[in-house]
Amino acid sequence: MPPSQTIFGSQREFLDEADPALYAQRCTRGLTRNLIEEISAAKDEPSWMRARRLDAYETYLHSQSPRFGPDLSRLDLTDILYFAQPGIGEAETWEALPKHIRRVYDRLGIPEAERRVLAGVGAQYESDVIYHRLKERWGEQGVLFLSMDDAVREYPDLVQEYFMRCIPATDHRFAALHGAVWSGGTFLYVPAGVTVTEPLQAYFRMNAPGMGQFEHTLIIVEEGANVHYIEGCSAPKYGRNGLHAGCVEIFAKPGSRVRYSSVENWSRDTYNLNTKRAIVEQDATMEWIGSNMGSGVTMLYPCSLLVGEGARCDHLGLAVATAGQWQDTGAKVLHLAPHTTSTVASKSVSMGGGVCTYRGLLHVAENAHGCTSRVECDALLLDETSRADTIPTIRIHNDDVTVAHEASVGKLSPEQVFYLTARGIGEEEAKAMIVNGFIEPIIKELPLEYALEMNRLITLEMEGSVG
Repeated sequence: MPPSQTIFGSQREFLDEADPALYAQRCTRGLTRNLIEEISAAKDEPSWMRARRLDAYETYLHSQSPRFGPDLSRLDLTDILYFAQPGIGEAETWEALPKHIRRVYDRLGIPEAERRVLAGVGAQYESDVIYHRLKERWGEQGVLFLSMDDAVREYPDLVQEYFMRCIPATDHRFAALHGAVWSGGTFLYVPAGVTVTEPLQAYFRMNAPGMGQFEHTLIIVEEGANVHYIEGCSAPKYGRNGLHAGCVEIFAKPGSRVRYSSVENWSRDTYNLNTKRAIVEQDATMEWIGSNMGSGVTMLYPCSLLVGEGARCDHLGLAVATAGQWQDTGAKVLHLAPHTTSTVASKSVSMGGGVCTYRGLLHVAENAHGCTSRVECDALLLDETSRADTIPTIRIHNDDVTVAHEASVGKLSPEQVFYLTARGIGEEEAKAMIVNGFIEPIIKELPLEYALEMNRLITLEMEGSVG
């Protein structure tokens, strides 16, 4: 990949650089019933989807923001732009996109990644998916990979059966908001027995000031199938709050294997209040690999519902917080069937006064005998002003289980820094090497190109932040 290109946009000058957003000036801020009806009409949706949006809106009106975690009082939901269409339509090739939009994805390196390592790519800009493509050989095996807007029109029965079944609008306030105003996102269906050997990726970009993005990702993996899906995100910095409240729903059918990887690197202006959940059936495996950085406030707790005997989940998470950031992340695992297994490994790095919180839930039901679970949380503090907290909730309702939980907090070791600098390595590089070694168990699970990019992101976050 050329040096000027990256996969997740780690070049700081590029991340903070916005394209012209004249289309946003024509849009109304704030949320009303009329806006929801306009969204549904603009997408030519069936009546059942419009009804679901309006039901979610009513739920939202009677809900409250979370009373735990970061302070959300500065998030003015009346000042968010809930729906903005750049007006360019969905292109069949990258070259068909307008030059200024294509430049965004060229700089991110996504067209190059599609050619080299991906089975398919989707790209969303503001509220619209502007590019979506699946390699022909996977389409011939029955794999469906298209935007959610297209899926609602082309596969209405399948979408209606699964849409917001895993994450209902009644779940919490921002799920209700999402159900009312969702736009774009990815629909992925893998037929029984099909193993997709290359990852599929979607990339979400917010561009206008005060924008909200509410993409919906729906993944259905049938019995014995196997797939790896990757999401990346970014937004420029404006000094005006933006909101990301997407939803990811995954259905892992018996004997299937699903890996979901994400790198969320929003700007400091963004409140990242995302919801992700999977229903994991008998002998299926769900793998979550996530990295959170960039956004001013994050509240994100991927959840696995182990509903089938022998189901398994692995949660690997990384959070990085610098000055003015609160990364409130973790994992939720519900053992709802016998002989299920879960592992949770969380790593966090706090610097420059940043706050990282691991907030987890482990629930073992009364009938879920023979379960095994291990939770491990490790935090690294790079200075005296940063903070790391671990807030686990463990609920065990039967005696036939094996559960382990451990948490540790460490500081950047002066001895390690001295050892490296004494061998001719610069101090900043030495600190970066120590941090990269600390997060290596998470990074190594990403494909090589993404692992390299994550290391670049960490190095950029450390510049000027380490005391």
